[in-house]
Amino acid sequence: MLKDEVNKALKVVQDGGIILYPTDTIWGIGCDATNTDAVKKIYQLKQRDESKSMIILLDSDNKLQSYIAEVPDLAYDLMEYAEHPLTLIMPGARNISPALIAEDGTVGIRVTSHPFCQQLIQRLRKPLVSTSANVSGQPSPEYFSKISQDIIDGVDYVVDIDQFSTEIKRPSTIMRLEPGGSFQFIRR
Repeated sequence: MLKDEVNKALKVVQDGGIILYPTDTIWGIGCDATNTDAVKKIYQLKQRDESKSMIILLDSDNKLQSYIAEVPDLAYDLMEYAEHPLTLIMPGARNISPALIAEDGTVGIRVTSHPFCQQLIQRLRKPLVSTSANVSGQPSPEYFSKISQDIIDGVDYVVDIDQFSTEIKRPSTIMRLEPGGSFQFIRR
């Protein structure tokens, strides 16, 4: 089941499509983080201002250096010891779509622990965009049945995993981390 869903989602993402999928936090809308056309489809679906960047997911922290010019040592410690899913916003973003890089050169990155996400990212060999499965300004859905039909109809593929779960999940904690090691919480 998991392998089949990874294969189906992989084909859609490789072909420039967008998917609706479960993560270690809330349901997300995603695509290949290097494909600007696909990233723009997500902005349109969410009716989101392109100046509000979206995060990317990695399957392992050893890939951080591929997408951030200078990864502070503290980033690895924070990710290792975080009790909840943690998104780090760091400067020096590279090797991803320019549409994902904020004006100040930063990008938010989370290393996911969800088996579907990990396998999809490993197979894709690129980061996956992750943004909450809602129209901008609407509440983030706590589980699949709370996702609006507009979002479901607007993606190219809906992953058939965890759809019946009613476990309430929260968005990740977000921290901004500077190269010198200073940091601030954006969302706890």
